[in-house]
Amino acid sequence: MSKIDDAKAILKALGMPSEQQNEMAALTLLALCKIKETDNWKHASRSSLGISKGIMSFVKETYGRPYAPNTRETFRRHVLHQFVQASIVDYNPDDPKAPVNSPKAHYAITKNVLDIIKTYNTPKWKKAIGQFVLSKGTLSDLYDKKKAMNQIPVKLSNGKILNLSSGKHNEVQAAIIELFAPRFANGGILLYLGDTAKKNLFVDDKRIKELGVPIDQHSKLPDVVIYDKRKKWLFLIEAVTSHGPVSPKRYIELEALLKNCKLGRVYVTAFPDFAEFKKHSNNIAWETEVWLMDIPDHMIHFNGDRFIGPRY
Repeated sequence: MSKIDDAKAILKALGMPSEQQNEMAALTLLALCKIKETDNWKHASRSSLGISKGIMSFVKETYGRPYAPNTRETFRRHVLHQFVQASIVDYNPDDPKAPVNSPKAHYAITKNVLDIIKTYNTPKWKKAIGQFVLSKGTLSDLYDKKKAMNQIPVKLSNGKILNLSSGKHNEVQAAIIELFAPRFANGGILLYLGDTAKKNLFVDDKRIKELGVPIDQHSKLPDVVIYDKRKKWLFLIEAVTSHGPVSPKRYIELEALLKNCKLGRVYVTAFPDFAEFKKHSNNIAWETEVWLMDIPDHMIHFNGDRFIGPRY
C-alpha cells in the first residue's frame, strides 16, 4: 500500500467520518507526521505547521499534489477542524491563546496520537488504537448521535414512524404527511418519501408497481407521492424551500414518466410560507395546486373551473 492508503486506513481506524478519510485528509495527516513515501511510520514526528506554507507545501513537494491557494479554506474547514474535534490534532500548540481565525494558525499532531501512529503495521497497533477509541470515542459516533438528535420524526397513518434528517426542506415534507394528507388526500396511502440525506427513505415498491408508476426511476419522482384509494387519485408533491416547484417543464417530465399510470394525477407544490411561494409564483404550472405549510387549511389552485382534481 502507498503511504496515502496507509493514512486513509489510520484515519478510518481513528474513527474519522468518511468525509475525512479522503486523499486531502490523508495527505494532511502525512504532512503533520512528516512521513514521506519511503519512510517507516515509526519515524513519524511532531511539528507545528501552518496550512499554506506548511501542510500544502509539504503535500506539493513530497507527494506531487499541488493544491490551488484558494483550497486553503477547504483544508481548514473540512479536514483540520474535524481533526481537532477528534483529538487527533492540537490547534495552535505554540500559542493556545491565539484568535480562533488567526491567519497564523498552526496545527500539530497530538503527542498521544503520534505515539499510536508510530505503532502502525506493528503488533502493538491494534491495542494502541483500541485504547484510544475506548478512551476518546470517535468523531463518527459523535456526528451520528447529533444527526439522530436532530432528526424529524414523521408519523404515518398506519402508526409507523419515519425519521427525516434535519432541515427546512424535510420540515415541509413532514408537514405534507401530517397536515396536508389528512386534509386534502383523505389521509391517503404514502407510496414514496424522499429525504435530503437519503433519497429513497420510504418506497412502497409493490403498490407503486401495481399502480403503473415506474419503480426503477425513483430519482425522477417528486418528494412525496400519496395515493387516495377512494378517489383513485395520485398526489405528486414537491416540497420547495429554495428550488424545484411543479413548473411547466417539471409537469411535462412527470406526465411522461407516468404515461402508463391510469390514476388521476394531482400536482402540488408545497411551500413553508407565503414568502417562499412568492419567489416561485411565476414558475408554477397551470392546473396545479399550491399548499402552504403555515396555512394548512387552504389550497391555491392555478386556474381552472374546479378547486382540486386531476387533469384527464
